[in-house]
Amino acid sequence: MKIKTVKNWLAGSVVASLLGVAGIAQANDKEIVIGGSIPMSGVFSFAGIGIHAGIQDYVKIINDSGGIEGYKLRYVPEDSGYKVDVSVAAFKKITSQNKVDFYYGDSTGFSKTINPELNRMDSILMSGASFATELNDPEKYPYQFLAGPDYTEMFSILLRYIAQEKPGAKVAFVYSDTEFGRDPIEASRKVAEDLGLKVALELMTPPGSVDVSTETAKMRRAKPDYTIFHGYILAPIPEFIEQARKMGLDTKFMGTFWTMDNSTVMQMGEVGDGFMGVMPYRYYYDESAPAPMLEKIREMRPEYQNVPYIQGFLSAMLYTESARRVLAEGKELTAENMKAALNTIKDFDTGGLIGVPITISGNSIPVGRIYQADASKGQMVPVSDWIVLE
Repeated sequence: MKIKTVKNWLAGSVVASLLGVAGIAQANDKEIVIGGSIPMSGVFSFAGIGIHAGIQDYVKIINDSGGIEGYKLRYVPEDSGYKVDVSVAAFKKITSQNKVDFYYGDSTGFSKTINPELNRMDSILMSGASFATELNDPEKYPYQFLAGPDYTEMFSILLRYIAQEKPGAKVAFVYSDTEFGRDPIEASRKVAEDLGLKVALELMTPPGSVDVSTETAKMRRAKPDYTIFHGYILAPIPEFIEQARKMGLDTKFMGTFWTMDNSTVMQMGEVGDGFMGVMPYRYYYDESAPAPMLEKIREMRPEYQNVPYIQGFLSAMLYTESARRVLAEGKELTAENMKAALNTIKDFDTGGLIGVPITISGNSIPVGRIYQADASKGQMVPVSDWIVLE
């Protein structure tokens, strides 16, 4: 399947979409409301636009099929600009005007800031864009979950692949000097050790474009077999790879979720050929196995949809499934009941969005697959089976 790039949206149309999105202005007692602090503008807008479309499309699919247990879904988003204070203000506005059952948060900062309020309210179950390891704690964050593995689990999936492909390999961790970047590093040292791998080098850099010549010189001396980048979207990864290859360094470069969108990796051009990483979802264009939900998405949106779209879509699917289970038992839609229902999900079929049935026993879905960039195809292609952490 040929991939078409998603067209840029004009700011006006984005605002119009947000204002009209779930479309139902009148309150309805028989409705389930999904609120959202969605970063439709700002530095994270590429993700926010995809997330927004994914939630919107799943809501439409459910409502067009008659809803669940007599309830229709209504989606109420606000643009957060990827700013915690704006996200909090959006949450307060949406929850003051609607009886909200589920909420999508835009960042780790927002998820941590709003958590005491979620615990106090006991009425909203929340997921979001963050895969922060800290959020994967059912005691501290009882009414939140991650629609995929946390960042430490992503590293664990990568390290398990490495240990199987090259036992005893030397690994480098390269990460940004941010909370996001530092998140999985300490725990992943122990995981690597337990798998018989050697962490030969750790490098921390500012996020974004920086001079990495000093760091690549250190990499040349350490000679890692694999280098895992984390805490970046794109830069300075291409710079690292280009300089390392000029030095003749023979290492395989890898990334985590927020680097792994097909359109992001393909921006690297030839430098990105062979780049690998972990992805908890199938890509939009993947036709290697039956995936009825992906087929439905491709019917609704013929142009390539990024992985944040899939994350938003899956989040809405899991909101709906937890609500369906609560209502089917005749219980009230409280956060406690909805999270308990979410944790009854066992061997659940996502319609092929994830290539194996999923089980949610805690706050995350610890599953992923290793994909590799094939520049000739312009696609990320799978190079492993689905890896499920116990």
